[in-house]
Amino acid sequence: MAYNVLLFADPGIDDSFAIMYALLNPKINVVGIVSGYGNTPKDQSMRNTAYLLNLAGREDIPIIAGAAGPLSGEPVQFYPEIHGPEGLGPIRPPDTLQNVKVFDFNKILEIIDEYKGNLIIVNVGRLTELALMYIVYGNQALKDVNAFYIMGGAFLVPGNITAEAEANFYSDSIAARTVMEKAHNVFLFPLNITNKAIITPEIIDHLDKNSPTPFRPLLKPAFDYYFEAYQKNVPGIQGAPMHDVVPLMAITNPEFVKYIPRRVRVEEFGNAKGKSIADFRPKPDKEPPETIDYIGIEADIQQFITYFKEIFLQSKE
Repeated sequence: MAYNVLLFADPGIDDSFAIMYALLNPKINVVGIVSGYGNTPKDQSMRNTAYLLNLAGREDIPIIAGAAGPLSGEPVQFYPEIHGPEGLGPIRPPDTLQNVKVFDFNKILEIIDEYKGNLIIVNVGRLTELALMYIVYGNQALKDVNAFYIMGGAFLVPGNITAEAEANFYSDSIAARTVMEKAHNVFLFPLNITNKAIITPEIIDHLDKNSPTPFRPLLKPAFDYYFEAYQKNVPGIQGAPMHDVVPLMAITNPEFVKYIPRRVRVEEFGNAKGKSIADFRPKPDKEPPETIDYIGIEADIQQFITYFKEIFLQSKE
């Protein structure tokens, strides 16, 4: 049985690896990709998504135009030093992808209706689009979604944008707070585990030589660019973390992550903007059951590496 997944992403190198992983995984049926700002501007994000779908021969998957910036209206900071000028390291999608059909937000409602009660939303980018679903369509708009798998946050560990905040929560803290308050059955994958989901150059070299997938030409150039950026930011790091692959892998291999049930809150403003907060005391304050989220706090990284290699080494059935 394949899991139906509606993916919210902003490719970006690790988002691109997440999209590739999802498209290659026979247990995941990608039913749409919402592409907005984040690592790159919105238009570039949509082009990168279209490029990856084109390589996979999956132009049947709808691309939905996401947001161009956060709910606060603040200017967006992009990260070309990490993801490259166009989001895929040194790779530039061909100009032939200019006239790709893109859907508006209503398509999200159609997809939820079509897969009612049998759909997982995976959000590996900013949370603006998910928050807008609640703002525009009301608190019940996403009630027929089974679960939300979200890459975001950092608990009792350093952030990666500020001392305390992770990028997806920081870049639109209002949206992050909205989603964490309103979404149900949330599985959260914070830096606590995604920082450890490291893929090494040796693994990528092996895939570069042996992967039978249509993405093989992208893997090494995109990874090398990303790894080089990480070496500057985290001296001594042995590889690069594939943050956004983690939630997708956790859908089909739930045993590889351990969760703690806690209510998650997000600071919206001030010096702690984007900080994720949960009560980790031995006896936390009692919260209403519907507000409890599942925080991924431990992951079996050896399993992560094994599953990652398996998917990129498999040939099409």
